[in-house]
Amino acid sequence: MRLRSLARLCLLLFCATVPPLRGAPPATFRRTTERVTSLDPAEAASVYAARGVALIHETLLEYDYQARPYRLIPGLAAELPQISADGLGYTFRLAPGARFHPDPCFGTGPGGVPLSRGVTAGDIVFSLKRLADAKLASPGYWILDGRIAGLDTFHEASRAAVPTDYGLAVEGLAAPDDQTLHLRLTQPCPPFLWMLAMPYTAVVAPEAVAAYGRGFGDHPVGSGPYRLGEWRRNYRMVFERVPGWRGWREGPAAARPGDPLQPYDRLLFPVMDDPSTQWLSFLAGELDLQGEIARDSWELVVDPRGELRAGLAARGLALSSMPTLEVAYIGINMEVPLLGTNRLLRQALNCAFDSTRWEQYYQGRVLTANGAVPPGVAGRLEAPAPYAFDLDRARRLMVRAGYPGGRDPATGRRLRLVLDLGRASQDVRESTELIVAFMSRIGIDLVPEYHNWPAFLAKVAQRRSQLFRIGWVGDYPDAENFLQLFYGPNQSPGPNRCNYRNPVYDDHYRRALAAATTDERLRLYGELQAIIREECPWIFMSFARAYSLHHRHVFGYQPHDFPYGMEKYLRHR
Repeated sequence: MRLRSLARLCLLLFCATVPPLRGAPPATFRRTTERVTSLDPAEAASVYAARGVALIHETLLEYDYQARPYRLIPGLAAELPQISADGLGYTFRLAPGARFHPDPCFGTGPGGVPLSRGVTAGDIVFSLKRLADAKLASPGYWILDGRIAGLDTFHEASRAAVPTDYGLAVEGLAAPDDQTLHLRLTQPCPPFLWMLAMPYTAVVAPEAVAAYGRGFGDHPVGSGPYRLGEWRRNYRMVFERVPGWRGWREGPAAARPGDPLQPYDRLLFPVMDDPSTQWLSFLAGELDLQGEIARDSWELVVDPRGELRAGLAARGLALSSMPTLEVAYIGINMEVPLLGTNRLLRQALNCAFDSTRWEQYYQGRVLTANGAVPPGVAGRLEAPAPYAFDLDRARRLMVRAGYPGGRDPATGRRLRLVLDLGRASQDVRESTELIVAFMSRIGIDLVPEYHNWPAFLAKVAQRRSQLFRIGWVGDYPDAENFLQLFYGPNQSPGPNRCNYRNPVYDDHYRRALAAATTDERLRLYGELQAIIREECPWIFMSFARAYSLHHRHVFGYQPHDFPYGMEKYLRHR
């Protein structure tokens, strides 16, 4: 609490006394990171690991950093792929000039200078096979699981207690020449191109994997705009610009000679666990970007109109905001008979959730969720939620559910439900007190149980929770990524944490993936969302809105749901 008070005091002093920043800042961009365990693309399970991976490595496709709504552009690919009429075949041509960074794994030249080589289609085949190697146990294998013809056979073969044979032919992966890649799917998959922009699928060199083995995640060798310059575990990561990267010469990140705005030569990502320490460092000019505004500093930073306060703007700060692809919800374990067999009770829980008060608590940083699919996602159902906040209706539903006034007629006692939480921070505790109050209005005693994150996830995965508070951040901007959270085969320990099972829903979901046209797929997406809104396997809470601050000597910054590799677009004078 003392650090929080100090951070507020420093912010007040900054607003009152600090003059605008002057002079040219150094060619180093600085932002915080969390602890990262590996920079191996196949192990990039966290946002922070994925950010580092995308600076060093490249994917076939990537996001157009400027475009809204989101769209894909070529990365290692020369252009978007040709897709066969049946939606199963994808042909990519690789961009000329893509090269791995010089490294001893490719040999050395005169004077021991490390050599390099060009990226080939064979490297992509190797990288996708590696993602499917059971010995590696990549958390990103779900992207390819069941999707590429013959790859599941390779996955099963890789379980053998012998070195995995990467020469094993896979029907759906072919590189007829160094610049051409053929992919063949098992069935149409509309989100597949989005998946190929995920850092899990970034291309690695077989020589580097062979040379560094299990240490490859500590010694990454990629073809991207930056290389790893320094990594002091749990302290900081430093990335250095690769001057010869082809993307500096042409493409959307090109650095034009003579332009006064140039890319950053160095990226410094320190580890700072404490939010107040981050704030103090940002206000002191030691960080260029602050990706989160502390709740107790909110009113000092943002005015009632949602804009940056004039005193901060005058001192060289800029505020950015955007709706995100993050949904917060309370999962209802459908395997608990009390909840899973009583749809009216689940509907009552939704009607009791006071979304207006929730938005007020979060000071405009969240939007009321009308379902599972956030705004800005293709296929989202825009209709109002059928069980939005309505206290009188919630009480009527409790009567119909068999709990008039929240009491069980068989016992005369108030209904008691346990809500599991994975953190015990001040914000989580205070906001949970609100939820407890919401449910008390309809006669329910909601009992919070706080756990550490691993214990919480284990309890949910083992289906021992009644209710659990959690969220989902979209992997790509397609409704399918959210609708799969209710697909029966994905039940715990998979992403269907509420263990919802509905044959009609599952059939619609499979039909949507196999739909011949976009219109048909979007129609089915709408029907799937309508089913979930009626069934209420979640208490739909909110969609997050992100706010960030940066110093105005950073040019080109804008928030993005998938910020992987965004630093190559940032400029300084």
